[in-house]
Amino acid sequence: MAVRIAIPEPTSSDVEYNGRSLPSYMDAIEAAGAEALVIPLDEPQDRVARLLAGVQGILLPGSRYDVDPQRYGEKPIPECGEDDPARTAVDELMLQDAFNLKKPILAICHGTQTLNVWRNGSLIQDLKTPVNHRPGRDVVEAHPVQIAHGSRLSALLPHPEDAQVPVNSSHHQAIRVPGDKLLVSAISPIDGVIEAVELDDPDHFVLAVQWHPERTYAQSGLSRAIFASFIESAGAWQPPTITESVDNAVGGTAAQA
Repeated sequence: MAVRIAIPEPTSSDVEYNGRSLPSYMDAIEAAGAEALVIPLDEPQDRVARLLAGVQGILLPGSRYDVDPQRYGEKPIPECGEDDPARTAVDELMLQDAFNLKKPILAICHGTQTLNVWRNGSLIQDLKTPVNHRPGRDVVEAHPVQIAHGSRLSALLPHPEDAQVPVNSSHHQAIRVPGDKLLVSAISPIDGVIEAVELDDPDHFVLAVQWHPERTYAQSGLSRAIFASFIESAGAWQPPTITESVDNAVGGTAAQA
């Protein structure tokens, strides 16, 4: 049976953005040997739950919207963009399902920020550093990232001795404080911005990166390895027992309380 990966529509209202960005995620999922199941953002919760019952992993993609700072206890600054409540609601349903059942998670850009906040972390609302973290979609190598030795991410490097690799970049927000049990696995060495986190649990694949490996799937061995490892983990996933499911459940944000 084919491995199925759930991915929400990137936004609830920007059709042009969805049409531009969604195909690259789907292509990467399919190139890695799985099927992509797009979750519409206008479906009722019970319908989303039924769709998630048929998948073995979730991918949280980027978005042109920002995470609402009120979700991590801050007031928005002028540079912070508007949020997308419909995307947030679906993301939270997907995260709850994945953590309850220990389904593999790959989060990218906005998805990384959403995961971090859901795990009770916080964000930098607007980056102001010497590094340009949003040079544009067409810049393949925007800046280097330093990958932490011994991390899950480091095991995916095509050449393990090269712990510093170039990545693309399209974000103006980033993780300030990592969420519960999220370990920093990559930083931007020039300015210290957190570029990747992963769950401190060797039995649950949760990897989140600020850059866009789906855009460089053809050019980058690391990008292909990220998707391959994610899909491999999803293919090996088995539903946990009821007791394990209860132990894995988390309450992420004030909105869920």
